[in-house]
Amino acid sequence: MRITLITVGKIKEKYFTGAIEEYAKRLTKYCTLTQIEVADEKAPETLSDKEMEQIKDKEGERILSKVKDSQYVITLEIKGKQLTSEELSEKLSSLGLEGNSDVVFIIGGSLGLSDAVMKRSNFALSFSKMTFPHQLMKVVLLEQVYRGFRIMKGEPYHK
Repeated sequence: MRITLITVGKIKEKYFTGAIEEYAKRLTKYCTLTQIEVADEKAPETLSDKEMEQIKDKEGERILSKVKDSQYVITLEIKGKQLTSEELSEKLSSLGLEGNSDVVFIIGGSLGLSDAVMKRSNFALSFSKMTFPHQLMKVVLLEQVYRGFRIMKGEPYHK
């Protein structure tokens, strides 16, 4: 299975990059992982709704330029479907069985995802109704994908 992770913005904090590198290394046993970071738009603290949409649209264009038509897209959205670790594992397994072995996960920037990106999504996934920094979500997502593969293979994992 091929997993691509597209995120907005560069992660500079060593505590995040260290965790990301660790899960990326662990995932090599189960899949081919590609990580793509697209540039975020610089924005002042106060923005009008129109300015927010323009920023999300620009970031969205960058995201979509990295997505192939043949890829199955899972976006991380607050209003998405919440799954248990076992359900995420089953989702990944069933995608592979259905011939969707090239999966893209997308994490938006600080303002979220553009409408165009959400329309391209095949599945909206939510980890919580709370908002998290996208840097932290990258770590959490990689950990859950890793856990999902361990569950799929019948290997031990923390419950």
